[in-house]
Amino acid sequence: MKKAPVLWVKHIVLIFFSLSMVFPFLWMVISALKTKDEIWQFPPTLWPNKPMWHHFADAWAMAPFNQYIFNSIFTASAIVLIQVVNSALIAYAVTQLRFKGRNLLFSIILITYMLPVAATYVPSYVILADFNLLDTYSGLILSNAASVFGIFLFRQAFLQVPKELIEAARVDGARHWTIIWKIIFPTTKATFITFSLISFVQNYNNYLWPTLITRSESKYLITTGLRQFFIQEGAYGMQWPLIMAASAFTVLPLLILFVFVQKWIISGISDQGLKG
Repeated sequence: MKKAPVLWVKHIVLIFFSLSMVFPFLWMVISALKTKDEIWQFPPTLWPNKPMWHHFADAWAMAPFNQYIFNSIFTASAIVLIQVVNSALIAYAVTQLRFKGRNLLFSIILITYMLPVAATYVPSYVILADFNLLDTYSGLILSNAASVFGIFLFRQAFLQVPKELIEAARVDGARHWTIIWKIIFPTTKATFITFSLISFVQNYNNYLWPTLITRSESKYLITTGLRQFFIQEGAYGMQWPLIMAASAFTVLPLLILFVFVQKWIISGISDQGLKG
C-alpha cells in the first residue's frame, strides 16, 4: 500500500511523456481533417466541425505517392538486408576470429563513424558518377550498403554469446556459417530485428543524400516526393490540410512495421541481444 502513491506518480509521468510523444502525430491527422480556416483559427479547435475525410483521397490522387512509397520501402528493405549481412559478418570476424591487426581494424571502423556524414557526400557522388549509378536504385542501395553502427551493435551482442557454445561447435566440426546461423543468430535474434527496424526507419526517412543523387520523379523516395508535393500541390504551405494528409499516410508503413516488431525492440534493448 505504501508503494501505491509512488506507482501512481510513475504512471502519471509515463502517460504525460507518452502523450507528448504521440501528440504531434495526432495533431497532424486532426489537421488533415480540418479546413484551412480551422487550421489557422485561434484559439485552435481540437476537432473540426465537419471532418474532411476526402482530404486523404485528394492528396493521394494529386501525386504518385504509391510510387514514392514503393521506392522507399524497396530501397530501405534492400539496404537493411545488405547491412545486416555485412555487419554480422564483420562483427563475427572481429569477435570470433584471431588475426593480426584485429583491434586496429575495429578502431578504424569506429573512427569512420565519427566523420560527419556530409563529408562523405562529395567522394560518394563522384564514385557513383564514375560507375553510372546516379539516379538509379542500385546507386541508392549500394551507397548505403555499410553501417558502422550495425557493426558496433552486432559486435556487442556477439561478445555476450557464451564462448563455450562456440568452442563446442568448433570441436564438433562446425564451419563459420553454421556457427553464425545455428548458434549466434538464435541467441541474438532480438538484436538483428532491432537493428533492422532502426536501419529501415533511417533509410525510409532519408532525405538529403537521395535528393542529391536522384533526378527523375520515378526514383523519388517518399521524403523527396513529399517535399515536391509541398512545393507544387501544397503551394508552399497554402494547402496545409492536404499537406498534413499526405504526411499522415506516408508515416503509416512505419507504424504498421512497429506494431509487428515492438516486442523484439523491447527485448533487444532490455537484454542487449540475449534471451533470458
